[in-house]
Amino acid sequence: MLRVAFFYLLLLAVVWLAFRRGDRETRAAGLVALTATLLSAASVRLLGGGQPVEAAVAMVDLAVLALFVAIALRSNRFWPLWVAGLQLTTVLAHLLRMLSPDLVYFAYQAAMRFWSYPILFIIAAAALRTRRYEVEARPA
Repeated sequence: MLRVAFFYLLLLAVVWLAFRRGDRETRAAGLVALTATLLSAASVRLLGGGQPVEAAVAMVDLAVLALFVAIALRSNRFWPLWVAGLQLTTVLAHLLRMLSPDLVYFAYQAAMRFWSYPILFIIAAAALRTRRYEVEARPA
């Protein structure tokens, strides 16, 4: 339970930072992360457990990947590519679980959770570096 509380506090701090210091891309990424977390949590609560939840969370993660790729394609910064790549690993874990249902459930769950933290840290770093980037990108 403490781990979940820590994650939600970190998520809220990153979204706050993205809206406070970030540019449009950073705010969009923070909003995507917040929405994805809420949709995943809602699907777990509403669907209970088992295959329907895994399918619902996989669909959320696939939509998140599409949104992160869209942000990366519109951006002239490099961090959105990292975020999209890390999200791709999460989607691939879902694919592996579908291809091999006997995959150890603990490993599957760990893969689902692990990449959320680096994604949040990258969004936070991008928000903190936005002003510096804007100054460097300004034509002389």
